[in-house]
Amino acid sequence: MNKISRRTFVFGTVLVAAGARAARAQTRKISPNEKLNVASVGAGGQAEEDVAGIFDTGQTNIVALCDVDWKSAAATFQKFPNAEKFKDFRKMLEKLDKDIDAVSVTIPDHMHFAVAKTAMEMGKHVRVQKPLTRTVYEARRLTELAGKHKVVTQMGNQGHSEQGVRRLCEWIWSGAIGNVREVHMWTDRPIWPQGGTRPEGEDPIPDTLDWDLWLGVAPKRPYKGAIPGLKEDGEDVPYYCPFTWRGWWDFGCGALGDMACHIMDPAYTALKLKYPKSIEATSEGLTSEMAPKASIVTYEFEARGDMPPVKLIWYDGGKLPPRPEGVDPKEKIAEGDNGSLFIGDKGMMACGTYGGSPSLVPAARMKDFKRPERTIPKSPGVYKEWVEACKGNDPHPEWRSRFEYAGPFTEMVLLGNLAIRCGKKVIYDPVKGEVTNVPEANPLLKSEYREGWTQYA
Repeated sequence: MNKISRRTFVFGTVLVAAGARAARAQTRKISPNEKLNVASVGAGGQAEEDVAGIFDTGQTNIVALCDVDWKSAAATFQKFPNAEKFKDFRKMLEKLDKDIDAVSVTIPDHMHFAVAKTAMEMGKHVRVQKPLTRTVYEARRLTELAGKHKVVTQMGNQGHSEQGVRRLCEWIWSGAIGNVREVHMWTDRPIWPQGGTRPEGEDPIPDTLDWDLWLGVAPKRPYKGAIPGLKEDGEDVPYYCPFTWRGWWDFGCGALGDMACHIMDPAYTALKLKYPKSIEATSEGLTSEMAPKASIVTYEFEARGDMPPVKLIWYDGGKLPPRPEGVDPKEKIAEGDNGSLFIGDKGMMACGTYGGSPSLVPAARMKDFKRPERTIPKSPGVYKEWVEACKGNDPHPEWRSRFEYAGPFTEMVLLGNLAIRCGKKVIYDPVKGEVTNVPEANPLLKSEYREGWTQYA
């Protein structure tokens, strides 16, 4: 067991110096009247929304845009014609080091860590889309780096900044449904292919895509384009990029990684959770290359303060929790195909994907429900919250999804994938950062970066 732990990794060790670049890193002080100079790694897909949201705060300059696929990035490039454009984030950060204050990262999961680590070591504030990282090890390291470099951080699970999660916390903390002992959480994902094997052969790489840069830290593999016979809105569905990478273990984290940092956030926050004592999973269609077509994951947590032990059960791929007794079959719980159901000693409560629209269950109970007084500060909005914090206006950092919060949360989420891939109940020691009962699970906590990228590990 000790040999395996040493060969993979051990958490809690002192960080190694990151070289000359880290030594010269300085975070620029920005006055309230100045604009924050932001670069985005990622410009297409979700990044288009993130860049627009950051710009629309009215407090930023978008100074650089980086994307390995310039076809996907075209709309954002057109919207910000004065931003300098790159395909390689390393060249962007090196060239514009003195011109960039903060970096937004909205790219496939396997590259989150390398980009965020590099930017933080250069003294840049960072915002990283959910899930924070692809592996448990990477999540722990980014938490450590945030503490070391004292930069402003945020994970892009926007529900954490919205009123639904905060109201739900107030209701649970006021005892509205008593002690919560079980939470069921479900999603309609995956809405992309999962449960398959690697395709054979190789297709021509589009002229607008740098495939080698897209692979980044991941093992090298041939490019493959459209999946035969599969279309969406009349368009071919590709094997890997720009979207279907989520189902491949080398690049994404499956349905759990995509949606759990949203849907689990209300429970994780309201129930003051951190690390589970055990994780167990069942799945359908799991392969060595891809996440399963469906899964159910059970996380068990010890008591926390005056809160009793609690069990969290996650469902995806069309799996749903048992319908509560006594609830009208016609009553929609949460959003129907996505949401959470909290079961307490004195009743039940549900909320939507991002914690929105919390409601007692059955809904008729809301008629006589006296809402508790508001005690949690309101957020100015997920993008503005990060931008203002970068400029020194950060009155409630405990309510920003900073890495001190998002790192352990992401670790917890990703331990579910570990249990899925092991097919066994997993006992996790958060101090040592290792699985204690299934030694063969420990290598899955961390991935090996390919040649040429090992310095970003």
